[in-house]
Amino acid sequence: MKETISDRAPWAVRLSQEFTQDVKYALRGMRRSPGFTAIATGSLALGIGANTAIFSLLNTVMLRSLPVTEPDRLVELLQNYPGEPRGNGNWSLPSYRHFAANDHVFSGILGTAIDNLVRLRSAGYPDAIAVGEFVTPNYFDVLGVKPALGRLIGHDKESVAVVSWSCWQNRFHGDTDVLGRTITLQDRPATIVGVTPRAFTGLRVEAQTEVWQPLPERADINLALLARLKAGATLAEARAEMPLLYRFTIEERAARSKDPQTRKLKVEVEPSGAGLSTVRDRIGKPLLVLMGLVALLLLIACVNVANMLLARGAMREREMALRVGLGASRGRLLRQMLTESLVLSAVGTGAAVFAAYFISTALVQLLASGRPHESFLLHIAPDPHVLAFTIGIAVLAGLAFGIVPALNAFRTAPEAALRQKANSGQTIFQRLFGRGLVTAQVALSILLLSAGALFVRHLWDLKHADLGFRTDHVLLVTLDDRENQRLPSRYHEVMERIARIPGVSAVSLAGPTPLSGAGASGFATVEGFEEKPADRRWTSICYVSPNYFATLGIPLAAGRDFEVHDEAHWKVAILNRAFAQYYFAGRDPIGQRVTLDHVTGEREAKTYVVIGLAGNANYSEIGEAPPRTIYLPAFREVEVDADNLIVRTSVDPESVAQNVRGVIGDVLRAVPVLRTTTLTKQLDASIFLDRLVGVLSGAFGIAGLILAAVGVYGLLAYTVARRTSEIGIRLALGAKPGDITRMVLLETFVIVAGGLIFGGPLAFLGVRLAAMLVPDMVLPGSEPLAIGATVVLLGALAASYAPANKAAHVDPVEALRHE
Repeated sequence: MKETISDRAPWAVRLSQEFTQDVKYALRGMRRSPGFTAIATGSLALGIGANTAIFSLLNTVMLRSLPVTEPDRLVELLQNYPGEPRGNGNWSLPSYRHFAANDHVFSGILGTAIDNLVRLRSAGYPDAIAVGEFVTPNYFDVLGVKPALGRLIGHDKESVAVVSWSCWQNRFHGDTDVLGRTITLQDRPATIVGVTPRAFTGLRVEAQTEVWQPLPERADINLALLARLKAGATLAEARAEMPLLYRFTIEERAARSKDPQTRKLKVEVEPSGAGLSTVRDRIGKPLLVLMGLVALLLLIACVNVANMLLARGAMREREMALRVGLGASRGRLLRQMLTESLVLSAVGTGAAVFAAYFISTALVQLLASGRPHESFLLHIAPDPHVLAFTIGIAVLAGLAFGIVPALNAFRTAPEAALRQKANSGQTIFQRLFGRGLVTAQVALSILLLSAGALFVRHLWDLKHADLGFRTDHVLLVTLDDRENQRLPSRYHEVMERIARIPGVSAVSLAGPTPLSGAGASGFATVEGFEEKPADRRWTSICYVSPNYFATLGIPLAAGRDFEVHDEAHWKVAILNRAFAQYYFAGRDPIGQRVTLDHVTGEREAKTYVVIGLAGNANYSEIGEAPPRTIYLPAFREVEVDADNLIVRTSVDPESVAQNVRGVIGDVLRAVPVLRTTTLTKQLDASIFLDRLVGVLSGAFGIAGLILAAVGVYGLLAYTVARRTSEIGIRLALGAKPGDITRMVLLETFVIVAGGLIFGGPLAFLGVRLAAMLVPDMVLPGSEPLAIGATVVLLGALAASYAPANKAAHVDPVEALRHE
């Protein structure tokens, strides 16, 4: 007969009542055992919280979709220069127009100049530095974004602007009269015509755009390009068509560039529903390494809780036997034990939410340190992906650590359990299985600590590498003089006044600064040096003022520094060793002539006389070989080609920052300060990825060690408690306390040895695999494994001290009387 809902109702109601009873019983049990509850939930909070935090970062950078129409149909166009990472942000306006007019697979192509810091002024509101985008007229139409207020940018002139919801709320206090308000952006007036929706904050993952402006008609502007596939068009079709369209870009760049590598450029088309990111390619594989490490941490936590539940279950065998004897089915016992495990996991997940919040906050600060706050703001926030992930791992964790204790209760033999005494020893299977779980913890912690040792050592090497300059006690102040007349006399006055500030020992001007990325570049030609076209590479150009090398501690190996009188005869240059060794091998470069062509051809070739030879200094990646660099005077006739003040101090550099800003405000009133940082922080920013992996892997390794130590302690403490009578008999028969201590320590060594046997090979292979996924990482030897094994051994010995000491001081009389 067909079953009806009413037929099923009693079973459903009964199951619901039983589940409610099991939950209440589990909560009462947790309340009665606060020590057990604290350790178990703490372990789970650490494991689940760390997994949630790292997945949140992975979701933000790699998975989260833009809040636009059909984000899965968006793609970005990237260029790949030989020997360099691919990138999206160096497209010309003619290339954009050619693609938009001739493609057959896109319904629209948009262009945007992202990460422009603009000075925003409005009457009645404080001045601010905001993140801006210059966008093509079809920007919002291609994305399918609708305004929250007013309208968005179309075929407008440059005198309009659209602000973000957060800018409207935070800078204009949600004023509904914001439409039509005139604001000043970089000293140019613009009228606000609209506000974007709350969820839309631009295309960049690492920044939140606050103001959008129409793209100016400038030949030198660089664009990032993003396109929307037509309905029915595929990514493969786009990848097939773009190389044909890209021939235009190659010819265009070849016509205005002297770079022979231009014709080797390639175009790539990649999905971009998650937005544009400058770090996605670099951070993707390291994030997978971190996900693997936190998965190990969660596994250690689950094993730890499973072992605790097994020990607790052994003490509840009589309870389970009584339940079976009173009529409870074994399936009912299985459901009860699994419910208790899931309740424990749920409580641990609640604590994990707070742990994930603090870890995520630390991640954002770690990634943004040393960078200007306005241009790098990674917003990690929970969304359905993160929620589903957290719930999923909570359920899996609860089942993982609960299934074995539940099955153990399922197999309970009522008669045997009721006959044995409450303090009787464990069965051989229970003893071996408990040791096996702790051995697994030790093996996993060796792997986790070995990986942590590898990445921490790599980070240490980077932070203490010889960079060719001193990073301590240096304040960096970046100015925005793009819209103002550059007068050397004003900058001379600024530097003279800053030099008189107490605590300042030297000051100079430069563009760029070390580790801030490449500045200008050009191709060098040296008399008497024949260079093959295939070997031709650009030379980095740095504009510096007198005293630059002394301020940063870059040694001058020969010749002299720039002097003030060089401003009138500014066609002089200083070379670094890399440049001199390549172009002047075996010759003295002092007094020689170097002709410099800018890569873009925007300036005519000029010849400079070499007056000095400086040491090598890193201006880009620490791991890279120092580039060939030529230093030119920052002051050129009536222009200033540098915008970074470098201040060396004898005190904490940040303590003089306010005074330095005051001097700049007095002398350069119309020139805003974009950012103030230290060279140490800039170093940290340049190795943000290595710091992320190094700091987190080290922290996770320590957390894994603590969990493993808790597991060792719990096993030994439980074993000593169950073997109290045996220990008492041994002492009564003449055993010494030292013999008992050695017995407990021997069990510790057996556990660690087992962990090393199983975890050693796993750690060796796992560490090498992790190293291959992190850029510029050298494959390790056996040193990380040795460090991991040693630290785990010391941690296990420390954890065994209290149980061993307790066992050695058992009173035989009391133990036998209790028996």
